[in-house]
Amino acid sequence: MRLKIRRIPLDTLRENVAVLASNCSALRPEAFQAFKRLEVQHDGRSIVASMDICRDLSMVGPDEIGLTEPAFRRMGLAEGDTVFISPARSPQSLDYVRTKIGGETLSRHQIEAIIQDIVGYRYSDMEIAAFLVACAGFLSTDELLHLTFAMAAAGTTLEWNSPVIVDKHCIGGIPGNRTSMIVVPIVAAHGLTMPKTSSRAITSPAGTADTMEVLARVDLTIEEMKEVVRECNACLVWGGHVNLSPADDILIGVERPLNLDTREQMVASIMSKKKSAGSTHLVIDLPLGPTAKVRDAMEAMRLRKLFEFVADRMNLHVEIIVTDGAQPVGRGVGPVLEARDVMAVLANDASAPADLREKSLRLAARVIECDPAVRGGAGYERALQLLESGAAMTSMQKIIGAQGHGPSAPAPGPLHADILAHADGVVASVDCLRIAQLARLAGAPLDRSAGIDIFKRIGDRVETGEPLYRIYSAGESHFDFAVEEAGQSNGFALASSGVPANEFA
Repeated sequence: MRLKIRRIPLDTLRENVAVLASNCSALRPEAFQAFKRLEVQHDGRSIVASMDICRDLSMVGPDEIGLTEPAFRRMGLAEGDTVFISPARSPQSLDYVRTKIGGETLSRHQIEAIIQDIVGYRYSDMEIAAFLVACAGFLSTDELLHLTFAMAAAGTTLEWNSPVIVDKHCIGGIPGNRTSMIVVPIVAAHGLTMPKTSSRAITSPAGTADTMEVLARVDLTIEEMKEVVRECNACLVWGGHVNLSPADDILIGVERPLNLDTREQMVASIMSKKKSAGSTHLVIDLPLGPTAKVRDAMEAMRLRKLFEFVADRMNLHVEIIVTDGAQPVGRGVGPVLEARDVMAVLANDASAPADLREKSLRLAARVIECDPAVRGGAGYERALQLLESGAAMTSMQKIIGAQGHGPSAPAPGPLHADILAHADGVVASVDCLRIAQLARLAGAPLDRSAGIDIFKRIGDRVETGEPLYRIYSAGESHFDFAVEEAGQSNGFALASSGVPANEFA
């Protein structure tokens, strides 16, 4: 059954959707409804797509098949090209998903088959969710290893001409924690190779890639990325554009609405990307706090042991650093505000957030100590020297120039409002989840200028009517909604007297 392609200007996100006319000349669409999905083929390439029926003949003609933007892009053909369509058979790997749902463990081959079909867009979101929920119920250590290696093998694997390739990763959940953009130029100035690939935000107000994009291009090709690393010792790019562990991005997109974030899936996600990136040494920032992803010391220990187990099997040297996750790091939350804080630290500006500066130095020190020539304990002094001398800023400017400068100078959104304290007291706690939610309601990260500027931290004394933070936005509807929500719950808890000492201080 052959039909001509018509491009449908509709973004269906990651899902392939094919549209047939209700009076399709090649077949009766109703006959395909039992299958729900079509296989679209042309000269050896194929995709599987969900099927919709269109009754508007101006959109899709009787001799055409409409492909939405993701499907059209993946086929790589031109409008008017002819394709062959047939009912799509259910992937055999779905039998393995059913096996997992039944409580059995899966083999390496079975997990590889599932990941290959997910990356091939042969699973619906419902089927991916079934696999994720089954894994969340129980995943053996062998299955965790198989999943990690299968995810890494499904995409690009980078190789570097250096015996030591360093990386740093944070498990996330803390607003404003933009330490990578400070660690990378410090480490690059020291001379280690650090090809940093980062993600865009999914549920946070900004990922490292979103914030770096305020300053420079992040959608580099693999060859462009390698050239930047050759020139600068490092880069700060969007990992999704170089196809590192593409299954991870798909799985995360389904996990988030379900609020699934198990230890095993987190470890497989992070470690698969590090293996794909060619890392040999990895420092992991694990924030611990009452509204962080990890909320007690026992959970932190379990997660550390999982990382170490997988890293040993990957021949990757890993160090886990438990850090303070009780409150946001730095002042800015959102791409432009976070980029401002980063550049202030690198410029040794007296107004730069002290907590962001100190945490970045501590992490950079651990990364620098991956250098065999650096004695244990000497990393902090070296990191501090590189920052204070201006070498780190020079390194960052070199990276920005090599990747390509951003389109415009960063500036916060034109709409802003201060959120005020309703009583006198001392800041007892800050809800990281709530602050992140309010920044997203203001428009971040799609509105790069949106976000929150935090004025008060745990332990600070405040008076009634004193600003706790400022909300920025460029869109009135987002701005009004964020301000209204902050009025209902601002994320700050005040105590009448002092608060308990911070164990991380």
